[in-house]
Order: sequence, then C-alpha cells, then structure tokens
Amino acid sequence: MSSTIQLRALGFCGADDSVHPNQLAIYSQMYPFIEWGVLFRPDKEGQPRYASQEWVSTLAKVARRTNNTTMKLAAHLCEQRVNQVLDGDDSFVQQLYEWGFRRVQINATAVNGVDTSKLGESVTRFLTVVSKHPHLEFILQKNEETEPLWKGILQMNDNEGLAGKVGHLPKNVSMLLDESKGTGVLATSWPAPPQEYEIGYAGGIGPENIRQVLANVVAAAHGRMVWIDMESRLRSQKNGTDVFDLDKCYKVILAVCEAGLHPHPTFLMD
Repeated sequence: MSSTIQLRALGFCGADDSVHPNQLAIYSQMYPFIEWGVLFRPDKEGQPRYASQEWVSTLAKVARRTNNTTMKLAAHLCEQRVNQVLDGDDSFVQQLYEWGFRRVQINATAVNGVDTSKLGESVTRFLTVVSKHPHLEFILQKNEETEPLWKGILQMNDNEGLAGKVGHLPKNVSMLLDESKGTGVLATSWPAPPQEYEIGYAGGIGPENIRQVLANVVAAAHGRMVWIDMESRLRSQKNGTDVFDLDKCYKVILAVCEAGLHPHPTFLMD
C-alpha cells in the first residue's frame, strides 16, 4: 500500500469506565498518533460509552503527567454540551482545555440528542466560541443533517473576523466526513480533502474492515493530512458487560503499522 498519506490521528472514541486511563496512557506512550475520544452527554454519564465524571478526572490527572504531549485527547460533545456551544456558552469548552483535551468534536445530530432545526441560526454564536479558543481545534460533522451549520460558515460573508474567507473555515475548525450521521454505518464514498480545510473520515470503521478503509483513504487523500475515527465497532460484550475493547483497538493499530502509515516502537517486531 502506498504510504504517501499523512495520518495525523487514529481516533478511538468511546473510552469509558470499562478501561483504566493508565491503560490508555500506556498505549499513547507506544503509539502517540492515537487520539482517545471521550463522549460527553450529561443524561448518559456513567453508562457504557459515556465516561463518569470521576473517570474523566482521573484521565485528566494521567494526561497532565504526560504534559499533555504524548496523550492526545478529543472531546466528542453530544446533546446539552453541543447546545451550550451553539448558544455561545464556552464554559465547558474551557474546562475541557484544563482537563487536557485539545480537539472538540461537535456532534450536532439528532441521534446525539440535538435539535437540528435551528443549526443555521447558531453559526455566529458557534464562531464566537471558536474565536475565543484558538488553542483548541473544533471538528464539525459534515453530512446532510448538519449542513445548515457547516455550509453557513463556508458561505459566511464575515465582517467581524470570526470566519475565514468565503469557502474556507477558521484555522482551528475542521470537518469529519460521516455519512452515517453518527450511527456507525460504513461510508459508500471517500471524497478527496478540499484545499480549503482539513478533514477526517468516520462511519462504520473497525478492525474487521480497517485494511480496506485505509486503502480507500490513501487513494482519496492524495498525500494530504487526514485522520480516521471509529467508535461502535470498538465495543465488545465481556462478562455480560458492554466494554471499550482495547484488543480491538490494537488490531487497528497493527493494520495502520502494517500499512506503513506509522511505525511500531523500535523495541517491537514489525
């Protein structure tokens, strides 16, 4: 497989109380291209996929020990946490930075508990939050459902310095292509990254199809820097409990290394 692609991050989303944050730190030390995604949705906190406050606090302490350099963390906001940002409230976003998160994904879809009927009205308020936090990268899901938000930004005739040029995004905003709108269905197409902003790919990716996905992404990216993200196919039932399965994560890591996109640590066999 050609390895001209630059895979900036390998996103494993849904880390929760079923794994200890120390385990994530060990993986990050060995494979620093991993990005651990934590879902934030207050009405489901502590349930599978949605970490408890206590667990997040422990994760933050572990991340601080790495000086927030080795351990990449992404906050995936849902429901109330999305609504706060779209309303212009950046209080939780500031807390995320203090915990060690450096990317924030806005899951503004119905399956994630968000009323999508007024997304177009939230453009300026969202950009106000973005402008206050240049040290964070904000990720928008790009699909039909979220179109009023992302297209509103791209088409914005900005007189206040909040957005980029027409057709562009602010420097700290990128997009995640997910045709499934967060439902875990594999994409049927792999669009090339536009020149105007960075993108990632998601939707139904997991250990059983990662090699074909990587081949598709390499072909689509044409050497551009991209990332991939996955969630639902990293779950397993163990002892009757829904868990975040690090064994499945490692199968994906192996495929990425075998494809030549990132190396194993030097003390391990290729």
